[in-house]
Amino acid sequence: MSNLSGKTAVITGGNSGIGYATAKKFKANGANVIITGRSAERVQIAANELGVKGIVADVTNLSALSDLVGQVKKEVGTLDILFVNAGIFAPAPVGQISEEMFDTQMGINFKGAVFTIERFLPLLNDGASIINLSSINAYTGMPSTAIYAASKAALNAYTRTAATELAPRKIRVNSVNPGPVSTPIFGKTGMPEAQLNDFAAAMQNRIPLKRFGQPEEIANLVTFLASDDASFITGGEYNIDGGMNVNPLLS
Repeated sequence: MSNLSGKTAVITGGNSGIGYATAKKFKANGANVIITGRSAERVQIAANELGVKGIVADVTNLSALSDLVGQVKKEVGTLDILFVNAGIFAPAPVGQISEEMFDTQMGINFKGAVFTIERFLPLLNDGASIINLSSINAYTGMPSTAIYAASKAALNAYTRTAATELAPRKIRVNSVNPGPVSTPIFGKTGMPEAQLNDFAAAMQNRIPLKRFGQPEEIANLVTFLASDDASFITGGEYNIDGGMNVNPLLS
């Protein structure tokens, strides 16, 4: 078990899915946890269920991010762990990509992630851990994911450079690349239920382990990377995908 006793963590997008599961895991391992999200109702419900502090913030709004950092500073002072988890998935084929779709996905998945780190850096203790939630879509060339994939590839490139630049402060920066995971993110795409079911079945068939991952499984990896057990790990990308990325032709 990765010990997080005495550590303080912020998780963006912590009110559902991987963020929620990670908040639960962090707390179980002794961390003081703060979750954020855009929906006041969802954040409050999740915070009450988890027994953690919840703060409403939109990572695409730099003013709101600055306010969030101010609230966190007032609440806990400094941080040891920052899990940059907030993100969206909105599929569209090349030729049907709108400017709004581009701006929204890049705004949340990449710009939001970058400026979350920028704003929180002054609060991070030396030796802190930053974990960015990316995706194997950065590499798969999966149809209808061009902008989503690009946002995650950009995040991985940023992670490598940030790890190098923050190393003098012993701040570790890593990316986690999940494959398909059973989270609410798919239900927010606007796809009809029948199409979603077909998509899920086709996706599952391409995974060597023949199942979707569970949020708790991703949370286990994130918790390890957040802990001192991973003290010599930085600038890394960790696929957690049931083998999907190493067997792209499996069907």
